[in-house]
Amino acid sequence: MQNIKYSKKVKEHFLHPHNMGKIKNADGIGKLGNPACGDVMYIYLKIIKKNEKEIIKDIKFQTMGCAAAISTSSMITDIVKGKTLEEAFKITNKDVAKELDGLPPIKMHCSNLAADVLKEAIKDYYNKQKNRKIKYEKTACYKCCDSKKEMD
Repeated sequence: MQNIKYSKKVKEHFLHPHNMGKIKNADGIGKLGNPACGDVMYIYLKIIKKNEKEIIKDIKFQTMGCAAAISTSSMITDIVKGKTLEEAFKITNKDVAKELDGLPPIKMHCSNLAADVLKEAIKDYYNKQKNRKIKYEKTACYKCCDSKKEMD
């Protein structure tokens, strides 16, 4: 078994995750899984419109996975809460890892999953709007969750 060293911030977000849970009637839902490691993440968004801008009023996550997966999920919710969708969409895996004071190289795929599941939630929101579609290239090696059902 490998001895993986995590930063203090990673440990704090793992032990005391922020914004964990589910938003009923979410405006956007992102679901991704990484078959290589078994991590599965869900992100739920509540969007408000203010001065013609769409702002993330609330964001929650549900993650089944390792300490890095839970920590990156928690951190990305902190990073984007209150931001516009355009600002949130620009968040990268490197941004998430940097805010956590780094991740071990073997765990960087977890930050990719967090950044991409956020983009999936934003994409879901846009897809629900008339004539609004968005595309992006995923940065991690995973596929969308096979199950279309949300976690209970």
